[in-house]
Amino acid sequence: MKKNTLSILLAATLLITSCEKAIMTPDTAPTAVNTFEYLWHKVDQQYSMFDVKEVDWGAVYDSLRPQVHNGMTNDSLFLVCAKMLNTLRDGHVNLYSSYDISRSDSIYYDFYTRSSIDIHTVVLNYLGISYHMTGGLAHNGLCDGQVIYIRYSSFSNGFSLGQLRYIINSYPEAQGMILDIRDNGGGSLANVDNLLRVMPSHGQVLYRSQIKSGPNHNDFTPLVETYAPMVADSLAFQQPVYVLIDRGCFSAASVFAISTQAYDNIKLVGDTTSGGLGLPSSGVLPNGWQYRFPVTRAIALDGNNYENGVPPDIYIAFNAEEAHLHGRDNIIDSVCQLIINQK
Repeated sequence: MKKNTLSILLAATLLITSCEKAIMTPDTAPTAVNTFEYLWHKVDQQYSMFDVKEVDWGAVYDSLRPQVHNGMTNDSLFLVCAKMLNTLRDGHVNLYSSYDISRSDSIYYDFYTRSSIDIHTVVLNYLGISYHMTGGLAHNGLCDGQVIYIRYSSFSNGFSLGQLRYIINSYPEAQGMILDIRDNGGGSLANVDNLLRVMPSHGQVLYRSQIKSGPNHNDFTPLVETYAPMVADSLAFQQPVYVLIDRGCFSAASVFAISTQAYDNIKLVGDTTSGGLGLPSSGVLPNGWQYRFPVTRAIALDGNNYENGVPPDIYIAFNAEEAHLHGRDNIIDSVCQLIINQK
């Protein structure tokens, strides 16, 4: 019997995390050298993305280790450790102290400089001031009800299957749907499954996953498959669905993006996401700081690891000037025309 392995993968990751917390109260002295060495070795043995990040982790050590010495201030040590983690260019990699949190400069730079949405334009001219809110989904009809427009800003926002069906049934004249997840930084993987529960499905494979299983960079468990939720044809939304993505899409939003490869009626539109397909695990350093980094990886149906970003099926550059000067979102307008003019 086919099983959705998402729950299995999540359980395994939680087990790794709980074991880390149980055994990683380090017995070594909380010196700067021990803290740096401990973090470097843990990443070296358990991080799951060295192949796609193309980082020479040994060279990173050789470059930064001379900057670490016992007696240096905590601020200085934090900066060196953060710089080390920053070389991975991974939004799921963080270092936590009581006074600061490190994050990937390159990921956040893309979030803010390559955004493909002006939320004021969307609210004023597409959702409308009197838009509807059903669960975590904002929605309205466009083009005289021919297009269902759903704005989903975070996969942390919950909704039920009944609420999703309510939205679809509210637009009986719809010829297609726009699901706008631009600037969606992720959230719960359970909501990825929830969104797909109204799409045509026969239990097809969505993607395959692995967990880091040994100290070498290429040590992984065998690939396991995550399947689409079964949906009766009579209940499925059969019309075209266009999912709007951009560099602000991360983590669960990217998992949803690769899952669309399993559906003939779904296309990705806009710009490449920021990736973030690995599930992170956490641990504690000798000096009490905490860290996290991915210990799994997801492989799309086409065989690629899109950890660095899921590309769109249809690339459309966002026209910020058009949004600011005229209140128009050229990506939404283009997709509306695709839906209305379909044959």
